[in-house]
Amino acid sequence: MDGGYTLRTRKVMTNKLLHRLQMVIDVIHPNLGGVSSEKLRERLAKTYKAKPENVVVYGLRTIFGGSRSTGFALIYDSKDFVKKYEPKFRLRRMGLEAARTGSRKQKKELKNKRKKVRGTSKKTVGLGKKNSS
Repeated sequence: MDGGYTLRTRKVMTNKLLHRLQMVIDVIHPNLGGVSSEKLRERLAKTYKAKPENVVVYGLRTIFGGSRSTGFALIYDSKDFVKKYEPKFRLRRMGLEAARTGSRKQKKELKNKRKKVRGTSKKTVGLGKKNSS
């Protein structure tokens, strides 16, 4: 127990088709409001001798009354398998995938703005007030 919380794993299962370990995690944190998934990723990586970038923690729920949380963890064999099998939104949360830029409407408006401009200045359209002249 370091950091004021205890981490326990249950229902550990090897999934060879998806190249990962799957488990349910229980976090006991009596004097903390909650424990960040980043800390849990590092602890699980240390425990299971994996890299933190290959560990995915999600679905954490604090039990009513506090001091205990339950969630899920996946430990992949390599970063390539993380990128292949994890949903895009989880990859964005972990910082492995670039964040989306703008809504669908904004992208269409920018496309139509660029149609009206001629020459090499198309690249600078829509980058902000500083670049457009």
